[in-house]
Amino acid sequence: MNSVLIIDDDKKLCALMKKCVEQENLSAVVAHGGLEGLRLLEKNKDTCSLIILDVMMPDMNGFQALQKIREKNNVPVLMLTAKSDEEDKVSGLRLGADDYLTKPFGINELMARVNSLIRRYTTLNPVTGNEAATMLLKDMVIDKINRTVTVQNLPVDLTGKEFDLLLFLASNKGRVFTKKQLYTQVWTEEYDFDDNNLMAFISKLRKKIEPNPEQPFYIQTVRGVGYRFNKEA
Repeated sequence: MNSVLIIDDDKKLCALMKKCVEQENLSAVVAHGGLEGLRLLEKNKDTCSLIILDVMMPDMNGFQALQKIREKNNVPVLMLTAKSDEEDKVSGLRLGADDYLTKPFGINELMARVNSLIRRYTTLNPVTGNEAATMLLKDMVIDKINRTVTVQNLPVDLTGKEFDLLLFLASNKGRVFTKKQLYTQVWTEEYDFDDNNLMAFISKLRKKIEPNPEQPFYIQTVRGVGYRFNKEA
């Protein structure tokens, strides 16, 4: 069964989120601090399909915990914050968060995002008998089943959303997409997501996969329009 790891020092909110998650036929594990959350993630790494992570916690804040998570794991992370500050959100996204929710939030919106992230993590681009499980590109291999990427035979650690974005672009080599089109394909929820946040995602992804991020080979910018994956790759 897919499990959700909830890391938040607000015990009442944790209890509410746990109840809602379990009503979706998912299991939930709760930690009331960043250090405890990291220990539980290690214990449940084989079943964890999503982490709900609060930013403001006493022992280790959400950004610090996220950095530790991304050292070993690409499980989707939904961050919670009491701040609506854009800089705070961009910082989280750059560190590898997959989505952001500002407190106070509605339970329906929370669960919509939880289900969407888990669905994309576990079933995005399912492989059929007529579809290759592995995408072979120039110096890059994308494994659709295991959701792994290697560049020049070296493994690349990507977040869930980074993998989704890369796979979508690589599956449509040479085709130009606007920022809004990319957002619609990778982030299915209908809520505002400005250009700066998507550009932060692209920038971080390039740093991970491009031999020279300043002169990208794989993900090319089409000025005034958007992005495309190099058809020569």
